[in-house]
Amino acid sequence: MDAHTRNVGVAVGTLFASGATLLCCVLPAILVSIGAGAALVTLVTAIPQLVWLSENKQWVFFIAGGLLLLSGAMIWRARSLPCPADAALARSCSRLRRMGLGIYGLAVVAYCVGATFAFVLPGI
Repeated sequence: MDAHTRNVGVAVGTLFASGATLLCCVLPAILVSIGAGAALVTLVTAIPQLVWLSENKQWVFFIAGGLLLLSGAMIWRARSLPCPADAALARSCSRLRRMGLGIYGLAVVAYCVGATFAFVLPGI
């Protein structure tokens, strides 16, 4: 497996970890704020792990932040790796670089939104 394909895989894993921050903190806050408390209760009944995520949000954010740092370092390191000389493989390599960077950016945004809802807004 080449470095670019591995970086896309790591970026997708990081996106899932960042998505957990949205599930633990943003989703409940939004549902309650729009008056959909019954929907939140139904969601928690269907997926009781959401309660665990919310109770352990510090660990969720710590692990997601560590994955973000790891993924960012891997993407940074792979930016200077050469792409193959073959034209089709070079296009694929460039596409994988852009895809990994885009997914990583989405994961960073999800993490920041989750952190805002979990740690900043409750203090206001």
